[in-house]
Amino acid sequence: MKLLQALFFPPEQPGGVSSMIPYLQDKFEPPEWEMELFSLPKRIRGKGTDEIKFHTFDWRQYEYSAIVQKYMQTYRDYLWWTKLRLQQSYDLIHAHHPIAGLAMKEVYPDTPVIQSIHSSYERELILNRKIKEGGPEHRFLCSLYKELEHRADRMFTVSESFRGYLSPHVDHPEQIGVIRNGFDNKRFKPIPHHNDVVQLVTVCRLVPAKGLDVLLRACAELKRRGISYVLHIIGDGPIREELEQLAMELGIYDETIFYGYTLHPEEFMPFFDIFVLPSRAEAFGSVFAEAALCNLALVGTKIGGIAEQIEDGVNGLLVQPEDHLALAGALEKLIADEEYRSRLAGTGLDKAKNCYSLDRVVDELKNIYLQFKQSSE
Repeated sequence: MKLLQALFFPPEQPGGVSSMIPYLQDKFEPPEWEMELFSLPKRIRGKGTDEIKFHTFDWRQYEYSAIVQKYMQTYRDYLWWTKLRLQQSYDLIHAHHPIAGLAMKEVYPDTPVIQSIHSSYERELILNRKIKEGGPEHRFLCSLYKELEHRADRMFTVSESFRGYLSPHVDHPEQIGVIRNGFDNKRFKPIPHHNDVVQLVTVCRLVPAKGLDVLLRACAELKRRGISYVLHIIGDGPIREELEQLAMELGIYDETIFYGYTLHPEEFMPFFDIFVLPSRAEAFGSVFAEAALCNLALVGTKIGGIAEQIEDGVNGLLVQPEDHLALAGALEKLIADEEYRSRLAGTGLDKAKNCYSLDRVVDELKNIYLQFKQSSE
């Protein structure tokens, strides 16, 4: 069976779907399976010129928005690149971004296209203060879900909570499947260690949606209570300077290390003690599963896919978003009790191995792919 995995970002892009898809190729072995990856290089800009029409709504009612214009140009570019680079046929295409799915169905109208939706771009833009909820950009991006439902042969997402998020924007939410992300256990190597001062770590893009301002305020509260720690922030993004300034204003800059972008944080994540990320929105939250596979205790917020991964007090701790005092309390509890911290980390590691293994995802995908093959025969 000849498969195409259509990504948006190049496979080397860190996080999210790129944590899983590139590792699938080793699991889909020829001659029964042939798998190819496809994505849009970052250097491709302003190449596409196709006239775009959708089946379920008129996107031109939103074309006065610069964000919508940019999105549509990116779609045209993806379409241009697809027509230029892909000349062969496939038995099945699995798209992992709305633009990828729409472009693939345009170029390969007779080929089954499975659409996986891994995150909400419009929610990210709202939380990152780029667009307004209910505004034209928000309405445009939400309209794409119904267009995808109309065009794709099957839709999937990464968590039950995100399927609920999509429900108001499609006609048949009950037909959306859930495939949770999976991770290759060989990438993660927990290492027994002891730190005299507890080491906190977070890994994310530095944007408002991740709630790092809340984390810094929680850490300032820990310092006010006389609790020792070091906070490691791995990642880069548009608000790095703002976060560094906030750390200085809160008097915790000496306790905080900003690493910037790191390609493989899982290589040294096992040397930390607690993973914490007070996100304001997460469709799944791949980094929590990755941290659990490194045997770190987890602290997250009661939202989206995080709350599906963490059972409070069993394999991690959950707090309400925006509550820096509750977050400080959860961190204090783990910092003060090494045995409790170790117990939560061990339970988290076991759950991650059982629920988020790459082999489990491979089995699910093979079954789905074969269903399409059988129906076409």
